[in-house]
Amino acid sequence: MLEYLAIIFSAILVNNIVFAQFLGICPFIGVSKNLPSALGMGAAVTFVMAVATAVTWLLQHYVLMPLGLVYIQTIAFILVIAVLVQMLEIVMKKTSPGLYAALGVFLPLITTNCAVLGIAIIVAQKDFGFVYSLVYAVATALGFALALTIMAGIRSQLELADVPRPMRGVPVALITAGILAMAFMGFAGIKL
Repeated sequence: MLEYLAIIFSAILVNNIVFAQFLGICPFIGVSKNLPSALGMGAAVTFVMAVATAVTWLLQHYVLMPLGLVYIQTIAFILVIAVLVQMLEIVMKKTSPGLYAALGVFLPLITTNCAVLGIAIIVAQKDFGFVYSLVYAVATALGFALALTIMAGIRSQLELADVPRPMRGVPVALITAGILAMAFMGFAGIKL
């Protein structure tokens, strides 16, 4: 149990997928403009990452490895993620059209979100067990959601601030993301 808490704490804060590993930056910058979109994308990525990790783990251990097809791992994982995102898109369009419209082009971009594919590949390369893989994937996705939420809150406050004209929008967002990354890297401590 303590091992799983360490995984959760590490994946969310110490080794945050956005601020420490710099994966998933495109949807991070694109969707973190307002809190509802950030929370919706965080939930969508959490769902896709958890299910994709479970399916790709099973695919890796019960199909690719026994048949000696590990060399097509990346292509197989991308196909699994694409199918899951398409299913999520269909469900979200029917159940939450407002969130579907707010996420816009960034919802299909989950398919190419390097954070989702990256976690599936990391789990396969490090040969984590099934439960360990799921805990790691969900914690990593929650770290992604935390990063989106923090950035959305900061960006909403920046809208009220007197930011110089050339720095408005993406420039100040990137500077803010860099400062947040340095702060999150502080959780890992200084390595000498």
